[in-house]
Amino acid sequence: MTRPEISFEFFPPRNIEGTFRLWDTVQTLSPLRPRFVSVTYGAGGTTRELTREVVATLHKHSGLKVAAHLTCVDATRDETLAIAEQFRAAGVTDIVALRGDPPKGDAGFTAHPDGFASSVELITALRESGDFNIRVGAYPDIHPEAASAQADIDWLKRKLDAGASEALTQFFFEAETFFRFRDACVKAGIDKPIIPGIFPIENWKGARRFAEGCGTKIPGWVIEAFETAEKDGRQDLLATAMCTELCSELIDGGVEQLHFYTLNRPELTRDVCEALGVTATAPLGAVA
Repeated sequence: MTRPEISFEFFPPRNIEGTFRLWDTVQTLSPLRPRFVSVTYGAGGTTRELTREVVATLHKHSGLKVAAHLTCVDATRDETLAIAEQFRAAGVTDIVALRGDPPKGDAGFTAHPDGFASSVELITALRESGDFNIRVGAYPDIHPEAASAQADIDWLKRKLDAGASEALTQFFFEAETFFRFRDACVKAGIDKPIIPGIFPIENWKGARRFAEGCGTKIPGWVIEAFETAEKDGRQDLLATAMCTELCSELIDGGVEQLHFYTLNRPELTRDVCEALGVTATAPLGAVA
């Protein structure tokens, strides 16, 4: 099996305990030599300043290539581009450009009167404002707000044509879901890389809520398998085996890069990567 290139997503901590957890995650996963790591925004842009601080610290101290998430939510165009310039000033020129989730309690996304109305507008402005390497999101299962699967693909093409270099997908449970999406993207004229997003399941109930919230289809066999594993106390064993098998099928189907959503819990992600032949080098030294 070909050794895949990997990348990881982290989220900024909200307290001291979360800070230690993030640094432990970085220490555990950085020896696997990721292509890059990304740092998220909270819903509604709630962790905007924390994201900026974590991105700058990781870039300065970890030796990792860091990509900063940037969204359109609850900010003017000038404010959003000023954040991008802060990333650039810190030496970070990789951006994951997203429309972003609305603030908690809002029924849907509403653009700021002076803000970007869509991710396409944000990508266009970033491309015009400087030499950023821009990544975007993609949805193998239909986005909850999309009119159809084809509408999702058409929108992805617009984002890539606006200046993004590659797409990172939402997670999914079966390799065939990704392969169907990849084929449809090729048919639509998309020729830039589409990287499958992988979600090692540390907590099945939480993962199920997350999947239902973002429109990811859950096959019946997955629900049955986790319900059985919970009774036997074998959830971690099942999650590792299931995630490893999914990644192996993707690699067998020609996938060369995988992007892991770690939730700042590194052990399962590390175990899956090692099962795929992604072995650690010397551990990272001081991070903070």
